[in-house]
Amino acid sequence: MAGKSTKKLGKSEQEKLLSTLEERFEKNKERHKGIKWEKVRQKLEAAPAKLWSLSEMERTGGEPDVIGQEKSGFLFVDCSAESPAGRRSLCYDGEALKARKQNKPKGSAVEMAADMGADLLTEEEYRQLQEVGEFDAKTSSWLTTPPEVRKLGGAIFGDYRFGTVWIYHNGADSYYGARGFRCALRV
Repeated sequence: MAGKSTKKLGKSEQEKLLSTLEERFEKNKERHKGIKWEKVRQKLEAAPAKLWSLSEMERTGGEPDVIGQEKSGFLFVDCSAESPAGRRSLCYDGEALKARKQNKPKGSAVEMAADMGADLLTEEEYRQLQEVGEFDAKTSSWLTTPPEVRKLGGAIFGDYRFGTVWIYHNGADSYYGARGFRCALRV
């Protein structure tokens, strides 16, 4: 992963990313009713580290977009139809990765999200995302797991099947080609 000194985009990279985000924003207005792109852009331009995180979300297939407004700003979430392709086949966290003795995956969802400067979606954010579209109809996404579940060796994930959002559990050290993670980023 990139070191701290490289967590900044050059001017042309910023403009390209902002153009991509604006195009997606305008194409998917149902995700962010009543929110104006100009306000979002102002917040993004004032937060270069957040732009870098969004570029990482984009690079790994997340297709980030605004799905809500909060007191402090805007909530960006990965809006790719399926769990981002560049973030699959990962166990839940570093502890699970260390515990796995054979066939270790390339990494963990929690650590990769942190390296990107973002967070895994919570169950609440995942359900909020599903209100603006249908996501993970063929894949699933790790979600921020309650400490009491994680203490017992488990982790939770969600998907969308049969017109319903499902939240399940699995061993935190498991990993599958169709399970990845989605990020949340507050700007």
